[in-house]
Amino acid sequence: MIRLIQVRDGDTDTGAVSPSPITTRDASRPPDARPGFRQRLAAWDVRFSPYLYISPFFLLFALIGLFPLAYTAWVSVHDWSLLGGKGEYVGLQNYQDVLANPYFLKQLVNTISIFLLSSVPQVVIAVTLAALLDNQLRGRTWWRMSILLPFVVSPVAVAIIFGSLFGDRYGLVNQLLGGIGLDAVPWHTDRFASHVAIATMVNWRWTGYNALIFLAAMQAVPRDLYESAELDGAGPVRQFRHVTLPMIKPTMIFVIITSTIGGLQIFAEPRLFDETNARNGGADRQFGTITMLIYDFGWQLRDLGRASATAWMLFVIICGIAALNYLAIRRLGRIGGELR
Repeated sequence: MIRLIQVRDGDTDTGAVSPSPITTRDASRPPDARPGFRQRLAAWDVRFSPYLYISPFFLLFALIGLFPLAYTAWVSVHDWSLLGGKGEYVGLQNYQDVLANPYFLKQLVNTISIFLLSSVPQVVIAVTLAALLDNQLRGRTWWRMSILLPFVVSPVAVAIIFGSLFGDRYGLVNQLLGGIGLDAVPWHTDRFASHVAIATMVNWRWTGYNALIFLAAMQAVPRDLYESAELDGAGPVRQFRHVTLPMIKPTMIFVIITSTIGGLQIFAEPRLFDETNARNGGADRQFGTITMLIYDFGWQLRDLGRASATAWMLFVIICGIAALNYLAIRRLGRIGGELR
């Protein structure tokens, strides 16, 4: 604020401009003086405190995540036995042995097949369930809690239940198929049928969990966007396509990447579904996965070098497929924005 005051000098009045005390600087510190210790401390606190708060997670991750990953890479280039310990350095020989193994390619195809049969329907059904639960339903709290119940069930119990449902001779599914005049399906011996059965187990257990994640994201979408879309004449389907899906895209990326990681690391379901004594994924390993091959190398053949090499190859495959999923979602989101 600038204030005009008059100063009388003899008989002549002159107007002078005097700055208000509000605009004057603190005379105790020059304008070009360096900030004090407290000011610097406050600036450091604002800048570095968030990193300090999240540092415990990254320290634990480095301890129980990065170190085992690096140590596995070290073991993978050595002739390492479970009983004899570290042997000589062999370079990429373990990787070559794994690629030459007759079961590697077959179990890799099995892993990708089960992953596609489980993750793709799982995400689609989870988004649909979340959209239905986002409406004003009677007893919606009960419905939201009920879809999480399969996730609480132990994988062993799930395998026992679905093993009975998909039994080759006396399974409930084959009895239902026989009741409508269809032939029984050899769920444990047929390669594709076994993949469908295992994928059904995975979908039943994880769909509700992912649906709750999508539901939390949908509830965070501002309601005025739906009101504006409704005023523009958009129905529920168009609102879902052009409002809900673009707004929950970050959550979709998260769910798809986590589903990719879990789907490619599947182990418990196919191992418990196996009825043979070896439990390697069927008599001909028709539904064996890469993680089961890692277990076979490490604990049955006691060759930690080849087991570590297989684990690292699976790690690279997971990173590649997760990156492709991320780029595909970004691309679809960009195309959807252009169409709108």
